[in-house]
Amino acid sequence: MIDLPDFPWDRLTPLKELAGSHPEGIVDLSVGTPVDPVPALVRQALADASDSPGYPLTHGTERLRAAAAGWLRRRHGVTVDQADVLPLIGSKELVAWLPTLLGVGPGQRVVFPELAYPTYDVGARLAGAEPYATDGLLSLGPERVPLVWVNSPSNPTGKVLPAEHLRKVVAWARERGAVIASDECYIELGWEERPVSILHPDVCGGSHEGLLAVHSLSKRSNLAGYRAGFVTGDPALVRRLLEVRKHAGMIVPGPVQAAAAAALDDDGHADEQRARYAARRAALRPALEAAGWKIDHSVAGLYLWASNGADCWSQVRELAEKGILAAPGDFYGPAGASHVRIAVTATDERISAAVRRLQ
Repeated sequence: MIDLPDFPWDRLTPLKELAGSHPEGIVDLSVGTPVDPVPALVRQALADASDSPGYPLTHGTERLRAAAAGWLRRRHGVTVDQADVLPLIGSKELVAWLPTLLGVGPGQRVVFPELAYPTYDVGARLAGAEPYATDGLLSLGPERVPLVWVNSPSNPTGKVLPAEHLRKVVAWARERGAVIASDECYIELGWEERPVSILHPDVCGGSHEGLLAVHSLSKRSNLAGYRAGFVTGDPALVRRLLEVRKHAGMIVPGPVQAAAAAALDDDGHADEQRARYAARRAALRPALEAAGWKIDHSVAGLYLWASNGADCWSQVRELAEKGILAAPGDFYGPAGASHVRIAVTATDERISAAVRRLQ
């Protein structure tokens, strides 16, 4: 049996029940799941492709790959060949399985940030490798590692890594033959700072060697229920992932591929969704600050990384007593023990309810 940590959200159940006992109902700001409608054009594309009796392509349709490449070029200044785009069954499955797909194994370390999405740790364990959380690659000394995760904007903190920092990470990895996997699921949601892709020429010098960028449509287009994402970067690495995924049957359903292509081709709905999140964030942040919480980082993404100085579980309980559910910071590593992560993904009505309760 693989030694995996307990699923963290199960530990939150008693406090979710406490928050749910509020007379006006729970305001769930813990998980960060999208709540707004799937864009009509995406639903239409899904319906139009629903007569799909044959097996879809693991590599995805050229239409989808071209849409992904076009979005990267148009919105993020990144140029990739459409052949180097690989669809994913949601980005989380790649985060969990990338070490295994790359052949990382026992006796090797998978590196990720000290405050991080828990699945980086899980992915290392699934491969039989050692998870290693650090914000300082120099702590590894001369050790050669096969895989390093970066995440900008960060989940949970909303911190953005500037191009200069990412350049240093890329240089360090290339000197040691490490693959850099960049989780860029929140890249379209920069607020005070604008995120930059690991594949941008200002970061990688125009070469994608040793680099992979992971993207998701869950937050941009409200497609969490569709499980739609993609990975791109180093052509040799993408081909390697494609071959393994063919054998494993890791295939995005055909109608979902059509829907994802429609979503990537359309920026209007994404701009509208971004405006919704901006308004919710603008309402919630000052209410938290007035109630005694300090917001750290949180310059991008869908979360406010907050602390009132108490331990994270005490803060979660204090909020739950007001009918507001947050995520304890230690879900994301011991360094989060004095913070809570608060999502801005609830409806306008629920965000307004949270603001009233905080007052």
